[in-house]
Amino acid sequence: MRKNNIRRRAFAAAFPNTIPIFASFWFLGLAYGIYMNTSGFSFWYPAIMSLTIFGGSLEFVAVSMLLSPFAPVTALLLSLMMQARHLFYGIAMLDKYKNLGWKKYYLIFGLCDETFSINCTANIPEGVDRGWFYFFVTLLNHAYWFTGATIGGIAGTFLSFDTKGLGFVMTSMFVVIFIEQWFKEKKHITAFIGIGAAIVCRLIFGEAGFMVPTMISILLMITLLRKPIERSGGYL
Repeated sequence: MRKNNIRRRAFAAAFPNTIPIFASFWFLGLAYGIYMNTSGFSFWYPAIMSLTIFGGSLEFVAVSMLLSPFAPVTALLLSLMMQARHLFYGIAMLDKYKNLGWKKYYLIFGLCDETFSINCTANIPEGVDRGWFYFFVTLLNHAYWFTGATIGGIAGTFLSFDTKGLGFVMTSMFVVIFIEQWFKEKKHITAFIGIGAAIVCRLIFGEAGFMVPTMISILLMITLLRKPIERSGGYL
């Protein structure tokens, strides 16, 4: 009974923190599932991919990867570069996830942007087990994305309206995240790095090949300028 009480208290403390994520993840997850279905994939694809990959933006990009000629090296590099920010998330969470036993492995797997934001900054109530708090935040966010994507994949089968352009949801999501980070930062160093790298690489490599060089450039620049960014109050 004691263990059940610990889990219940942790769940009760974690759930309110994830409500805003529920709203955004369900909307984006539904859009992703519908997008996959209208691209010719059964609902099993978004269901399994959301359960195992759990990388929202990467899952949207994976649709075009699956529809393109087989290019495993390009897919690997693009995936690594798109998710490279999790290297910094992981470093920041080393102390928080220390000594959490088996839960640590799932916490590492489920560390998305939103989960990082909550677990890194949340004030855990006194008497609530931090390990279970982190676990339930991660599990709930994962469940929101999985159920949204799965329901979207099923719903896409019955939709008759024109869903052309639904993939733009990913672009709009990045725009919203960019604007939010812009207002949070004091000197906008990371924003200018991202914009500058994208423009330069677009001019050099062209529309078809600029994505991977852009992500590599951003990763290198943020790594080199990590300390100035942190001193300026920026976000990695």
